[in-house]
Amino acid sequence: MNYRHAFHAGNFADVVKHIALVRILLYLQDKPAAFRVIDTHAGAGRYDLTSVEAQRGGEWLTGIARVMQARFSDAALALISPYLDIVRAFNPPGQLKVYPGSPLIARALLRPQDRLVACEVEPQARKGLIDALRRDEQGRVVDLDGWTALPAFVPPNERRGLVLVDPPFEAADEFTRLADGFAAAFAKWPTGSYLLWYPAKQRRATDTLAQAVARVAATRLTPDKVLRIEFSVAPQDPDGGLTSAGLLVVNPPWTLANDLRILLQELEKPLGIGGAARFKVEFAKT
Repeated sequence: MNYRHAFHAGNFADVVKHIALVRILLYLQDKPAAFRVIDTHAGAGRYDLTSVEAQRGGEWLTGIARVMQARFSDAALALISPYLDIVRAFNPPGQLKVYPGSPLIARALLRPQDRLVACEVEPQARKGLIDALRRDEQGRVVDLDGWTALPAFVPPNERRGLVLVDPPFEAADEFTRLADGFAAAFAKWPTGSYLLWYPAKQRRATDTLAQAVARVAATRLTPDKVLRIEFSVAPQDPDGGLTSAGLLVVNPPWTLANDLRILLQELEKPLGIGGAARFKVEFAKT
């Protein structure tokens, strides 16, 4: 899979991933102690939705654009508003021209005592990220391969925080690298939280990944500490387009499963293509 993010920014997978990211970071804010966010495959930071790349696929039109126009129940609105407020802060009033990537969404939720490390090796994306975080004392851009960074930066000095692993899935062995990279980091920092993103195109590959992560986590954690979320906007695309994506959350906030069930249920209609979307939120099994 070639997941050049400029073509896909603001699509359904971004929406679901970033909603989960925001809910986790808000939970970390509940305690005064500092935390660190480590984004191993950070990307460019911000994406121009008027660019040729974004316009070519138009995936944001069936993603964040629909969500910004959707109506939510009071319960869901309270949960999704912090995410939508961050997106709005990057845009002129009433318009949608820019979508923030995960490092800028995380940066928006850092308190003065918190820190962000964002890794990116692709030169153009790294330059964009450096420009976005220029002179930011709390956000640092590192020219380091995400798979190398994953075990290298844990545990952080703060001893609290989140590792976000969102690789491009351009290589055939990316699922294996994700499982192995998580295992190496978890061995050094089992008390940290991990948010792992993956495209859900082949059931065997996604099940194998979830089971591998759950087995590693079970060596140090209770069985309810790996949350598996998958969201599908349409049946599998025979042409290879992304219609389903997943997240594994290790050491999730105790509120996250219920929060996501409320939110994803109300996102089924606006994000569905040719009908309602489908989702599942469950604890991964070994």
